Amino acid sequence: MLSSAGRRVGLLRAFRSSASMLGVDLEIFACDVSPEWSPACLESDYAIAVPPATSPEFIEQLVEYCGLHQIAFIVPTIDTELITLSLARERFAQVGTTVVVGSPLIVEMARDKLMTAQFLAAAGIPSPRTATAEEVLYGNDSWAWPLLAKPRHGSSSRGIHVVEDRSAVARLGNREPYVVQEMLYGREFTVNLFFDRTGTLKSAVPHERLKVRAGEVEKGVTTRDPELCGFARKLARALDRPFGAMCFQAIKSKDGKASLFEINARFGGGYPLAHRAGATFTRWLIEQQLDLASTANDGWEDSVVMLRYDDAVFV
Repeated sequence: MLSSAGRRVGLLRAFRSSASMLGVDLEIFACDVSPEWSPACLESDYAIAVPPATSPEFIEQLVEYCGLHQIAFIVPTIDTELITLSLARERFAQVGTTVVVGSPLIVEMARDKLMTAQFLAAAGIPSPRTATAEEVLYGNDSWAWPLLAKPRHGSSSRGIHVVEDRSAVARLGNREPYVVQEMLYGREFTVNLFFDRTGTLKSAVPHERLKVRAGEVEKGVTTRDPELCGFARKLARALDRPFGAMCFQAIKSKDGKASLFEINARFGGGYPLAHRAGATFTRWLIEQQLDLASTANDGWEDSVVMLRYDDAVFV
């Protein structure tokens, strides 16, 4: 089951490809608030409508559906549903369904940009200086302007502003909590991570984000960067019970030093590039679910290029 499937057709196809390689007869279910407007739902075998992830009925309906249709595992795809599904993992387990997400502690940390910065500092991983908007506005600390203001619980590049001075921070208002970060300049990277059911990091696949559109990589290339792979190992040691797919983003400055600025506790939008390079997370999840011998490894191919283009689904 792909939850909040939306436009994640590439992820759906990766699961189909992996099942085919294993000779597994896989049925893919997908759910969304409006499945008739979701390309991934339309390409799935079965699609259902569900309430928003913030609704009390969301988990109730999904648990009932998973039990009725013997869903093996649920793959969350958007940040707003992660904590709800993580907290309900035991309820799904009672009907035989595995939720592919880490512990609530991981999800809460990754969803909160201030907590992420504090976690990275404690783990000894370089990250941009970060503070709440109020701390920047009313504190006496000096900052190197301009800075980057982000919603504390935002995602997909929503609500991000460059702020030139304290008056610009004040104009952010009280609509939602903001953090302000030191501006990073340089080459941007995503690192896709796979953790097995024991929480062991099995693969870390960096790719450079050569061109980004609407927060997702449009042009990218895999690169076996030692510093970023080192970040992945440090992160793995610090995380509380990771499971399945995660990713993080980092920027490398002109002097070659990297700084990690975001963690996502789910499949990243650029996962199809890692998959094509040989890091087939979807296959490894199916193997785990069926208790097959695991082929999870870190031997993916370097310098694989992904050039995305728009496609369409017709009804």
